[in-house]
Amino acid sequence: MEPFAVRARPTWRAAAQAVSCLILLLASAGFITGGVLRGFGLGGAVFAVLGALGIVLFGAGLAVALGRMLSRRPVLVVDDAGVRRPARWPLPAARGAVLAWSGVTAVGALRRGVDGTRKGRQDFVVFLPTEAMMDMVRTAERNRLVVLTLPDVPADRLPEGAAEALRWCVPVGPRWDATLPELVREIRRRHAVPVVDRRTK
Repeated sequence: MEPFAVRARPTWRAAAQAVSCLILLLASAGFITGGVLRGFGLGGAVFAVLGALGIVLFGAGLAVALGRMLSRRPVLVVDDAGVRRPARWPLPAARGAVLAWSGVTAVGALRRGVDGTRKGRQDFVVFLPTEAMMDMVRTAERNRLVVLTLPDVPADRLPEGAAEALRWCVPVGPRWDATLPELVREIRRRHAVPVVDRRTK
């Protein structure tokens, strides 16, 4: 079966980052030009060095911003072996995390309030490693499940077995080219696991 890849569509924010880096790159080139026109004094040397540093830094920033926009690297891949989260460009995709189906007992769908989103909420898909975690997601109050969506919670404050689930709690991006129901359907085509939907109850 063909792998199912979820990609994020380019955003205006990413385009703005690329444009900002381009403007700063041109400004850095202007610094070098100004330094050369001033001659070989201290002021000219300082301008030229600052311009060169700017070209290196903002050139790298522009390359990364354009690469992420144009590479269209998947954010999540579901295949017959398991689930992969490819590393972000420019790192090699193979350096991303991999979860085999043998480590997935169930899939949960969660939701929590998030500032800065259009609807004020964010959906998450979480790959649950044990029956105990599945039961917890199924029966716990919704406000207790929020801990599974917070990446900065100390491990000693998590329920038993939640650390691995937290590692594989993936926020469903508003720019994804697949919806959460489509993703769950593709997961179940490859690995028949129970799905616990706690987004609204």
